[in-house]
Amino acid sequence: MSAAKKITCLDCGQVNRVPAERLGARPKCGTCGAALLPAKPVEVDAKTLAKAARTDEVPLVADFWAPWCGPCRMMAPEYDKAARALAGRARLVKLNTQDFPDAGAKHGIRGIPTMVAWSGGRERARQSGAMRAGDIESWAARLG
Repeated sequence: MSAAKKITCLDCGQVNRVPAERLGARPKCGTCGAALLPAKPVEVDAKTLAKAARTDEVPLVADFWAPWCGPCRMMAPEYDKAARALAGRARLVKLNTQDFPDAGAKHGIRGIPTMVAWSGGRERARQSGAMRAGDIESWAARLG
C-alpha cells in the first residue's frame, strides 16, 4: 500500500487522507460525503482555496477569472474538459476575482485568466492567458 495523500474537502474544509492507489476511484470526504476529486471544476471562496493550497498533496490548479472577462468565458469550456481529463490526477478549481478581489491581490494576479498550481503547500507553476484543454492538461500533468 502506498502513502496516503492529504486532500481538503472543497465543501466542508475537512482534510482527508486518501491512499494514492484510490485517487482514481472517486474518493469522498469522510465527513460530508462530497467528491474529493470531482471531474469538473469547483467554484471556491478565498478561504477554501487558501486551505487547500496550503494542505493538499495532490496538484491543485486554480483558475482566477471574472464573469465580465471575455477570454475567461472562452476558456471556461476548455477548463471543464481539462478537469475531466485530469480527474484523479489533479483538482481544478475556479475563484471569481470579482467576488474575492483580495484573493487575487494576495496571489499576485495581475491579469485574468491566470492559472496557479500548488502541490504540497507550495506554488509550483503559474500561467496567464486563455488556453485550450489539451494545453491545460499538458501544463497541469507536469506538476504531478
